[in-house]
Amino acid sequence: MDKVDEMHLFKTLSFATFSVLGIMAFAGLADAQEQGLHNSSKVFSAPVDISWEDWADEAEMQRTWDAALAYLPNGSGQSKRITMAELELAKVGSRQIFPTIIYMHGCSGFWSGIHTRLSLLADKGFVVIAPASLARQKYPKSCDVETKKGALFRGTLKLRQHDAGYAIEQARQLPMVDDQKLVLMGFSEGAVVAATFEAGNEHQKVSARIVEGWTCQTPWSEYKGVNAPVGEPVLTLVAEKDPWYQNQWTKGDCGSFLNSSNGSKSIVYRDKELIKQHALLEKSLVQKDISDFLKAVLGQISQ
Repeated sequence: MDKVDEMHLFKTLSFATFSVLGIMAFAGLADAQEQGLHNSSKVFSAPVDISWEDWADEAEMQRTWDAALAYLPNGSGQSKRITMAELELAKVGSRQIFPTIIYMHGCSGFWSGIHTRLSLLADKGFVVIAPASLARQKYPKSCDVETKKGALFRGTLKLRQHDAGYAIEQARQLPMVDDQKLVLMGFSEGAVVAATFEAGNEHQKVSARIVEGWTCQTPWSEYKGVNAPVGEPVLTLVAEKDPWYQNQWTKGDCGSFLNSSNGSKSIVYRDKELIKQHALLEKSLVQKDISDFLKAVLGQISQ
């Protein structure tokens, strides 16, 4: 082999190696998109193809559970991601129980940053399960992230409320879940779900709620306010100038809908770092506010 051929081979192998490494790195970020669980890859249904019977279709809700993301505490303030199949297998012989967060994703579905969010919560000692609403076969597009337009299909809220209730019931069946310390949390559209969710039965009740990136303000009655029972504490988090909620209909916060006597709290962030943010959980101040709330309403959490 002459030097020209050797150089050509070296370049070919180098390019191939770089390509494989690039694909592997990207695969982790694009995993959800490739599965159709993100707006960029989901094949959406036409709104006219959705009926009220689809809202509580058990097969559809099971799809959201099967495609969920799950993280478990791993000790010493760390956590690990496991598959739902592994979570089901963990039923056998599990003795330690953990407080659990059912996390409702935003309107765009699963994006690469969701893994950071779920691991941050699991690092605090929680089992975290995020049902995948976009795993439903019938699911209309509900928002345009680029233009910050939400509620494109008004019925999405009902679909997702059913997904939340189903996930809570399924989580209760897992031996590692402390069913006295179940928390419903949502971000953005998922926050609307967390705020307005009403338990359909005893098995769907939770101990507390966290609403991140929503104001509870809207002319649509089913989207407005907080539907938590009188004794259930709720933490709501929003930036004062959240770019999604600067119109006359949604501007504000959830404070007027909360029962402060049960530990509920509305936090509006006005400092320079957070005042214009929609996603808040990544910031250390917000993480502390969430930890303080959960410790106050659930007690000390082992990490």
